[in-house]
Amino acid sequence: MWWYRRGGVSLESMRALINSTNATSSASVKRRSVLVQGLRVGIGIGALASTGAALTGCGFKLRGPQVYAFNSIFINAPTSALVAELARAIQSNGDVRVLTDAKERANAQVAMDVQTDQREKTVVGVTSSGQVREFQLRIKFKFTLRGQSGKDLLPETEILQQRDISFNETAVLSKEVEEATLYRNMQSDIVQQITRRLAAVKEL
Repeated sequence: MWWYRRGGVSLESMRALINSTNATSSASVKRRSVLVQGLRVGIGIGALASTGAALTGCGFKLRGPQVYAFNSIFINAPTSALVAELARAIQSNGDVRVLTDAKERANAQVAMDVQTDQREKTVVGVTSSGQVREFQLRIKFKFTLRGQSGKDLLPETEILQQRDISFNETAVLSKEVEEATLYRNMQSDIVQQITRRLAAVKEL
C-alpha cells in the first residue's frame, strides 16, 4: 500500500477529505438552488399580489354580471339568436326577470323596443375575372328603452359590428365555419355593449 505523507496526512485521508468536501459543496449547491427557487416563487407570488392590489387601487375590476337599476325588463323583439343571448346575459346576475310576452309589458319596470336586428353579407372585393374574393359581414341592432311611465331612459341607439372575410371556392366549408364564428363574436360584442348601456341607467 502506498502512502503519501505530508505533515502526517495519508493519501487516503486526503481523498476522503476531498470527497467529503465535494459532497458538502454539492449539498450546499442544492440547498442554494432550492433557496433561490423558493425566493423566486415568493417574489412571483408577491408580485402577483402587488399587481392585484395595484389594479384594485386604480379602480380596475374584472368583468362580471352587470348591476341594473330595474328588476324586470320587457323585450319587444322577434325571436333571434342575439335576443336570446341578450336575455341570458341580463338574467345572469339573478336579480332581473326578462319578459317577452306582450301581456306582461305593463308589469315590467322597463321596456326595450327593438327596431332593427339584422345580419348582412355584402361583397366588398372581386377578382379581375369578376369572382368574389371578399365579403363584409355586419350585424346591426337598434333599440330604445323606456320606463313604465313611458319616460325615455335610453334614446334610439344603434350598434353596428362588421368583419371582413375572404372567400375561396376551394375551401367553402371552412369559410362557412369561419363566417359563423365571426357572426357569433360580433353578436357577443353587441350583447356586451347593450348590457353596459342598460347598467348605465341609474334612475327609472
